[in-house]
Amino acid sequence: MSEPYSTQTLRRAPVEHNAPYRAPGDATGLRILVTGANAGIGFWTSLQLAQRGAEVIMACRNEAKAQAAASAILARVPNAILRHVRLDVSSLASVANVVEELGTRERLDVLIANAGMVHAPRTRQLSVDGLELVAATNYFGHFALITGLLPALERAAAARVVTLGSLATLLVGRPQLEDAQLVRNYSAWRAYAQSKVMTQSFGFELDRRLQLEKSSIRALAAHPGYSISGRTAVIDGVNEPRIGKRALALTQGAFTQGKNQGAWPVVRAALDAQAFSEGGPVFYGPRGWVRGGPVRTRPASITTDRANAELIWEAAESATGIRLFG
Repeated sequence: MSEPYSTQTLRRAPVEHNAPYRAPGDATGLRILVTGANAGIGFWTSLQLAQRGAEVIMACRNEAKAQAAASAILARVPNAILRHVRLDVSSLASVANVVEELGTRERLDVLIANAGMVHAPRTRQLSVDGLELVAATNYFGHFALITGLLPALERAAAARVVTLGSLATLLVGRPQLEDAQLVRNYSAWRAYAQSKVMTQSFGFELDRRLQLEKSSIRALAAHPGYSISGRTAVIDGVNEPRIGKRALALTQGAFTQGKNQGAWPVVRAALDAQAFSEGGPVFYGPRGWVRGGPVRTRPASITTDRANAELIWEAAESATGIRLFG
């Protein structure tokens, strides 16, 4: 069940001053769901949205980590409106539970599909549903979640879905989309990169199909650039990189940034009123690709190819047993 966090029971901490950039958009009154909100890009996205007045539903697998993240947000935004739902995005049963709970809400304004595995296992592993674990976590679970929450999104005046892509989509080469679960030729890199191709492509294809259905919902994607924990502020229970990782980060300053900055394109994708003024597909990322302020940028062609999109969509329908739009 969702649980509100109280400002009365949480320790406050000094407000941090990171980079000067402030994403446009007032989020006051918006109800925004962020998956994987307890760490990394998801935490900073949740914090920045709370700073702009949004009600943030933190969809996290681990209750203790969700509590630590909520404490950190409330310490910086004492009046933040936060709620937690327990979600393991790699489990279709867990996804179904969240859909059942949130489906009764008045509306959902934005859904940010952030949760995911970055460090894939060396050998192919399966989820509780028997699906390849990385694809299940990064793509199939979000496909099921987004599909189930479309009615809640429809109840909003102009809702949107934000999926998270990656620079890996530019480096993957030819993905094996006919083998979406990598039964053959599995590798950790291929599993991660291909899952991001699928996730990013799904966001663009979802928007196309929503428009064909005359839906008021829009979908777009964002990527965080090369954002690492070693260049991110230390926050107890949220970001606690070891000394070696922080030392290494000092040598990577020219092409990396903190995860607080990596959240900027995601927040802009969620709030930018002009996002769809130029047509799609809509994709945000750092100005310098690996770092910098958020701008609209060009996605990897592999994620906008219609034939690829069909394979990716069919793979999700087969994996989840959910058929969307016909």
